[in-house]
Amino acid sequence: MGFKDRLISGVLENIVMLELKRRGYHVFVGKLDEKEIGFVAEKMEKKLYLQVAFKMTEQNTIGREFSPLLAIKDNHPKYVVTMEENWHDNIEGIQHKHIADFILMKGY
Repeated sequence: MGFKDRLISGVLENIVMLELKRRGYHVFVGKLDEKEIGFVAEKMEKKLYLQVAFKMTEQNTIGREFSPLLAIKDNHPKYVVTMEENWHDNIEGIQHKHIADFILMKGY
């Protein structure tokens, strides 16, 4: 039995959402003008913004995932979480994390 690439992003989103909820965050989808933010996670005074994607192999994917977070003008942590092992760039303070690194992160 194989898998379909288009389904992986949804599975990754579920993993991230469940991990945030396990850590006690209230999780919801964000909206900024016409842009959707994959997840906004809040717990007491903490807030995180997250986008989730399978791979960052195409320029339009990079733009689609980073642009909503770049439009947010506060100082709360912002992450793009993927399964991309070879792409390690952070853009203007928005951190790219491999899904495993994100799950194992302490302190968020």
